[in-house]
Amino acid sequence: MVRMSAEERRESVIRAAITEFARAGYNGTSTEVIAKRVGVSQPYLFRLFPNKQAIFLAASARCLADTRHVFGEAAEGLEGEEALDAMAAAYQRLIADDPEKLLMQMQMYVAVAAAEAAGDHEFGKQVRAGWLELWDDVHLHLGADIGETTTFLAYGMLINVLVSLGFPAEHRIWSSFEE
Repeated sequence: MVRMSAEERRESVIRAAITEFARAGYNGTSTEVIAKRVGVSQPYLFRLFPNKQAIFLAASARCLADTRHVFGEAAEGLEGEEALDAMAAAYQRLIADDPEKLLMQMQMYVAVAAAEAAGDHEFGKQVRAGWLELWDDVHLHLGADIGETTTFLAYGMLINVLVSLGFPAEHRIWSSFEE
């Protein structure tokens, strides 16, 4: 059996954390369940990450980075409407093929809002920074047009909500997207 390096284990923890946090949220996920999914002990998990918050933030950063990567690949060499359409299609594929990415995004928003409501204003800093990088990337891919960027991301958030709520593709609520 080949032993994994600490970096490979760390990568396994991030992937497992995305799955577990996507399903149960920050407060509903224990480090024990993440460690079990990866096949390591909790003490080993804490050698890789100092605490549960660090694991969540690494999972959040990965989720946002993966989305940025998908947008970047889709928009490569394209401009304007072509870039917008390619990124929209790529995002549709991402959340259809890997629904945990969408659920993790939704859990990020909940976790940051809950932390803010409890007075913890530091928790959301890293997530907000990652989201700002996503916004900036989209903005550049869309020719630095503030209106296009805002509209694209607003539609994306609406899609996130509708998919998260389980509206089937044939539901009338999707009709405005068929233009």
